[in-house]
Amino acid sequence: MSITSLLLLADGRFPSGGHAHSGGLEAAVTARRVTGVDDLGAFLRGRLATAGLVSSAFAAAACYSTVDASSLDAGLDARTPSPALRRASRAQGRALLRAARQMWPLPPLPASPHQPVALGVVAAAAGLDHTQAALAAAYGTITGPASAAVRLLGLDPYRVHALLAGMATDCETVAARAAAHAGSPVDDLPAASAPLLDAGAEIHARWEVRLFAS
Repeated sequence: MSITSLLLLADGRFPSGGHAHSGGLEAAVTARRVTGVDDLGAFLRGRLATAGLVSSAFAAAACYSTVDASSLDAGLDARTPSPALRRASRAQGRALLRAARQMWPLPPLPASPHQPVALGVVAAAAGLDHTQAALAAAYGTITGPASAAVRLLGLDPYRVHALLAGMATDCETVAARAAAHAGSPVDDLPAASAPLLDAGAEIHARWEVRLFAS
């Protein structure tokens, strides 16, 4: 059953609102930093190594010890300098919890937790372990922008999914590295930064017309 739950949480059709977010890709496309599949690959690898590592580590830690959700939430807030990214993460966390409460009993949580923290707690409730939570988080950090790229740039979805398949080992490596920190104090969890994602999020938040919320 845990494998089925992992597939359910990783499925892009899970009603957690992820389809409304591009993971910073819309800003990168508008800035012409991503114009095709090759650029998309570079963007996804960079995002996986930074935001993906941090998200995976916090999801793993929240799954490993759900009682630390509040301190983990504060730690992730400190690692997210962009107010726009904080809002986006908390919006996705709320949406994830709204859906998950229909499926599994959840422990008390902050009102609007960051998405990785919510994901870790939900993963535990679904019977997953912290390594699976980390993998779900890592996977989500690349599949969301990849899906957005098809809509924003009209890319061939077959080529985009071939790119994702080629990143499988990278995704698993990042997830394993993140999961190794699961029992560490919050201050010792990864704090990899991605300044262009932070700056792009603030610019994107000021646009009057945009396809994605972030």
